[in-house]
Amino acid sequence: MNIRRVSLSALIAVVASLPLLHAQDMKGPAPAPVPAQIAAAQKVFISNAGGESFETVFDQVVFNGGPDRPYNEFYGTMKNWSRFDLVSSPADADLVFEISWALTDLKNTARLSGWDFPVLGQIRLVIVDPKTHIPLWTFTEYVRGAILLGNRDKNFDQAMNTIVNRLKILASAPKAASEPAQK
Repeated sequence: MNIRRVSLSALIAVVASLPLLHAQDMKGPAPAPVPAQIAAAQKVFISNAGGESFETVFDQVVFNGGPDRPYNEFYGTMKNWSRFDLVSSPADADLVFEISWALTDLKNTARLSGWDFPVLGQIRLVIVDPKTHIPLWTFTEYVRGAILLGNRDKNFDQAMNTIVNRLKILASAPKAASEPAQK
């Protein structure tokens, strides 16, 4: 009878610890460090990496603002944020922010889960080290389609705001958290 109690107690202990073991697995690996250049940067050059024109698709204006809209909006937002000094040459910059826009192939556009309209395109921000030309970080946000131009504009603004907010979080990370621990 004692052996059964011990076995039952051991089984209960193992079963009770399973959620804890599963919770540890669910956390995933520890976050990798953010490149030190991002947290330390003071001067930034913003590059209009361009993209496809979004003047018309199916004889309709896709978004207001013309093909330079992503660059103009991003530049204006960075200027208002005042976290970085915006410089006019990549040679004077600690980082280069390359902002671009790409239309989705409308023939083969895939619907993302839960969205009523297909994705029209994506806004992409690549953070580049101007000394090595190595991309340090990339953000991509998809822009949902909509029937009305005003709603497409709102969806574009929402994607741009998401890019900017993700950049703010990344650039505001404490320097200690962005550098690997010294041993």
